[in-house]
Amino acid sequence: MTRYILLLALLFTTWALPGQTYKVIVNNANPTTTVTTSDLSKHFLKKVKKWKNGDKVVPVDLSANSAVRKDFSKAIHNKSVSAIKSYWQQYVFAGSGTPPIEKKSDLEVIEYVKKNSGAIGYVSKSTNTTGVKEITVN
Repeated sequence: MTRYILLLALLFTTWALPGQTYKVIVNNANPTTTVTTSDLSKHFLKKVKKWKNGDKVVPVDLSANSAVRKDFSKAIHNKSVSAIKSYWQQYVFAGSGTPPIEKKSDLEVIEYVKKNSGAIGYVSKSTNTTGVKEITVN
């Protein structure tokens, strides 16, 4: 039985990881170490506005033409980047919200997250994330 469970875990891990092209980062001062996919989506859609420690959640996206953003949007929101843009257009038009700030590169996202204690972002899986904390997405 243990071998069977181990084999299933290995197969799931092998199946799940190759498609993930991003990693999620937060400011080093943020005590968060893991986040669910659902909560991560809520953070980026600004449906959850505070971290558990009371700090304001400050999401930062990569630019709309980024391949990493396309993968992130599909995996986390189960929507295309254009669908997320439409979501934000409705909120902006209604005067009830603004989309996350966009940065042009992984380095710009990292620098932004370093400088903002409540910030959360994502970068390419191969990016060196020294100076910020990577968190696990469940």
